Amino acid sequence: MDLGIRGKVAMVAAGSKGLGRAAALALGAEGCAVSICGRSAEALQAAKTELEALGVPALAVVADVAKTEDLARWHQATVSVLGAVDILVTNTGGPKAATFEGLSDADWADGVDSTLMNAVRMTRLVLPGMKARKWGRIIHITSLVAKQPYPLLTISSTLRAGLSGLTRTLAMETAADGITVNALLPGHIMTDRQHHLAEVKSKAEGITVSEHFARQAAAIPARRIGEPAEIGAVIAFLCGAPASYVTGQSLLVDGGLVQGTF
Repeated sequence: MDLGIRGKVAMVAAGSKGLGRAAALALGAEGCAVSICGRSAEALQAAKTELEALGVPALAVVADVAKTEDLARWHQATVSVLGAVDILVTNTGGPKAATFEGLSDADWADGVDSTLMNAVRMTRLVLPGMKARKWGRIIHITSLVAKQPYPLLTISSTLRAGLSGLTRTLAMETAADGITVNALLPGHIMTDRQHHLAEVKSKAEGITVSEHFARQAAAIPARRIGEPAEIGAVIAFLCGAPASYVTGQSLLVDGGLVQGTF
């Protein structure tokens, strides 16, 4: 299927690894020029090489999405090299994994900056241009905990739900300008973050990481843990012309794990 986004310029945050990399590659495969950021120059270069192998323009900028000045620098570089931004995919590593009593004010403040405010700041940078051109796509990669909170992920559960609220309100404000705003809520996907959480949980449960993953997969109706490319494919679709009437949604991609109707 031709998604109708060839030649569009996409910014994908934390795009050198995991879900961000999968999103960047999926958009690149659709012919988008892709700008990625991340903290590791080596990982960024590897991802940039993969994008260029798809035959599309690519830019990689070392930047920390929790830092306002880094986001502004990344955005400016993207516009200078690739052009005005049509597609934004916000993405970060998760905040500290701990129960409520294990969290300090500093942990909460760090979580707000790295999980919520970075999405606000990135959106603020690209939105005026999208409104002026009457076209845009904003996708927030969040987590299933926005709909099914988990005690070990107290900060993430709280802030991801808030990001779903932002998604809905901003979609209402921008739909008439040809802009769609959606959140993607991945379930258990095999990324570095998933491995980190597996180590934390298996230690708490007194089992091995392999045993944890086996139990985790067994609890998913699809009976397996997802792959990053499956997230990338959904993001590319949401950015495409066929999804132009889809906005304000918090879409679960979790193999059927979350059991709620809505």
